[in-house]
Amino acid sequence: MHKKQSFFHLHLISDATGETLLAAGRAAAAQYKNARAIEHIYPLIRTEKQLEKVFAEIDEEPGIVLYTIVDQALARRIDERCQAMGLPSVSVLEPVLTVFQSYLGTPAGRRMGAQHVLDAEYFRRIDALNFTMEHDDGQLPHDVDEADIVLVGVSRTSKTPTSIYLANRGIKTANVPIVLDVPLPEGLMRAKHPLIVGLVASVERIAQVRQNRLLSNAATADNFDAYVDRATIARELAYARQLCSRHNWPLIDVTRRSIEETAAAILALRGKPW
Repeated sequence: MHKKQSFFHLHLISDATGETLLAAGRAAAAQYKNARAIEHIYPLIRTEKQLEKVFAEIDEEPGIVLYTIVDQALARRIDERCQAMGLPSVSVLEPVLTVFQSYLGTPAGRRMGAQHVLDAEYFRRIDALNFTMEHDDGQLPHDVDEADIVLVGVSRTSKTPTSIYLANRGIKTANVPIVLDVPLPEGLMRAKHPLIVGLVASVERIAQVRQNRLLSNAATADNFDAYVDRATIARELAYARQLCSRHNWPLIDVTRRSIEETAAAILALRGKPW
């Protein structure tokens, strides 16, 4: 018998964008399948006045408080207020900074938003994102050899979101659709630089995603039946596997993988034989 799902409030206070907190909070919440977090995100909190407004909202909907605040006076204020309200509070970065300080023998610089500084790494990610958007769905195939990674696969194998995720890591990623009995671009066949990876999924998964996409777009495509037909999808997948086998490209089954897990599997292939 399944337990009834419960809900709790999760308050995330950050002096930067809150991305670190969001990832940490979701990773922890994912371990509790019968409890769902209602997220409240408060980015760019850097003054006492801003903090007061945050606690006015927390008072309305009490819950767990996670924070990444570099200013130690503000951090202490959060702990004090949470203690007075009887709420748990955790500084997500502080235990990590303590380990770094112990190992490196020097205290942290305590810079707000230091991970978002406009340095060479930042502009490398922007360049990768621009490249990836320009080379989505087989566009600009003539310079695909400039990519770091090229993803190939039939429709609805998560090529585009995976490409964008990798681009945000600073990796130039192109993606090229595999269409039944249609040759791939010559530029891809001649490419020497990029790692080319094939993405596949189960017939059921692809059929379901395709059907949901068409229904959500409220569109009636002329080839609707063929697009979601399981026999046709099976032939598409067989063709994709045949192409990848012929060119010795590694294959990743994304049926039960999140975008993050697929990207991690792709990155693990870089520089390794397959």
